[in-house]
Amino acid sequence: MGVLGLVLPSRCAGCDVPGPALCTPCAAALIRIGPPVCERCGCPGAWPVRRCVECAGRRLAFARARGAVVYDERARRLISAWKERGRRDLAGPLAAIVEELIARPGADVVTYVPGDRERGRERGHVPAARLARALGERWSLPTEGLLTRTRASVRQAALPRAERRANVRGAFVVARDVPRRVVLVDDVYTTGATVSACSGVLRRAGARRVEVVCLARAVR
Repeated sequence: MGVLGLVLPSRCAGCDVPGPALCTPCAAALIRIGPPVCERCGCPGAWPVRRCVECAGRRLAFARARGAVVYDERARRLISAWKERGRRDLAGPLAAIVEELIARPGADVVTYVPGDRERGRERGHVPAARLARALGERWSLPTEGLLTRTRASVRQAALPRAERRANVRGAFVVARDVPRRVVLVDDVYTTGATVSACSGVLRRAGARRVEVVCLARAVR
């Protein structure tokens, strides 16, 4: 344990009890997403479907999306600590939960939704990038930053559902050569607008298949 660990001992980001970054009870309390789910967007439901109400009639650039846990109030508090309060030590435990629930995709590379530069400076890290690297290590896949942002955008959470697609249109470009099969990682899937925009850019740059993996998924 380093000097900082002696002065400021680790506490669970979920309940603030001294110990690991995510204690066993808090990890167990997260609602796992399991079958049956929508084949395309991963939304849980009463039975498996190829397209659910969430994604039917929409143009989605990814082949499929999967989330590990439900984005409820407990998950929201945990992700807020990870993103806004600098809890970088959560990347490993959260990646372990994703690995537990989502099978290793058949892909050539793991990439991530790039963060806004200003927010990255404020936070001191890009959570989606850290999660992608942790998953890449667990899945024995290389992790590369294939995308960059062309501009800052209004936070998606602040926008009505109908405006989110327009908010991220043209906000991403490729930064390097894109392999044929890509896993795109993000922290939260809400409407799918951001990951679909990123997937579209990757496909236009040469990816034949893009699979989306997120820690949490909004369920309506």
